[in-house]
Amino acid sequence: YGMAAPAALQRSVVSPAGRHTASLIFLHGSGDTGQGARTWIKQILNQDMAFQHIKVIYPTAPARPYTPMRGALSTVWFDRYKISNDVPEHIESIDSMCQGLTVLINDEIKNGIAKNRILIGGFSMGGGMAMHLAYRFHQDVAGVFALSSFLNKGSAVYQALKKNHNVLPELFQCHGTADELVLYSWGEETNTMLKSLGVSTSLHTFPNLNHELNRAEIEELKTWIVKKLPVEVAD
Repeated sequence: YGMAAPAALQRSVVSPAGRHTASLIFLHGSGDTGQGARTWIKQILNQDMAFQHIKVIYPTAPARPYTPMRGALSTVWFDRYKISNDVPEHIESIDSMCQGLTVLINDEIKNGIAKNRILIGGFSMGGGMAMHLAYRFHQDVAGVFALSSFLNKGSAVYQALKKNHNVLPELFQCHGTADELVLYSWGEETNTMLKSLGVSTSLHTFPNLNHELNRAEIEELKTWIVKKLPVEVAD
């Protein structure tokens, strides 16, 4: 028998002010929601992260038992054995969510958006999810961003890239040096590994920033987004 089709993910959407020619998928951190991530960014910027031509989609992860919370239900993209970079990945939950998020990407393609006009990224676990989704299954997206994120040592992403010959989406990574939940060194190691496997990467360091977002970081991210998804000149 086939796998049941994944239920459509709930999402909060910021529509473009003008003609929609590109899409951005922003994946929240563990225990948050799409609406929560959108509100957080809105508080930091005093307005939505909005664009003339880019639709911004904040999906919400379905609730599932989460091992670091002793199996309590949480809106997480995947399970982890532990919040650490030296444990195995919980690959079944990662792969099943990659299927659910592929549905979201395909919805944008059905809306007439080219795959190379879609950006995927997120905060913390959301950034980790984005790296799995793009580098393992959707290597033709416009780019990937990961804010305060990491991949485990020996990640399936690294295994996939060792066998890869395609041109890969660029990675825009940000991390605070004072992060006590996801250590800066884990983010740095992820960046170094991906670079060694052929990904064009940048790592933006924020001194004294803990496991959070700040205005300077979101402004830099916005600049990068528009560089990767420029306004298309109408024919």
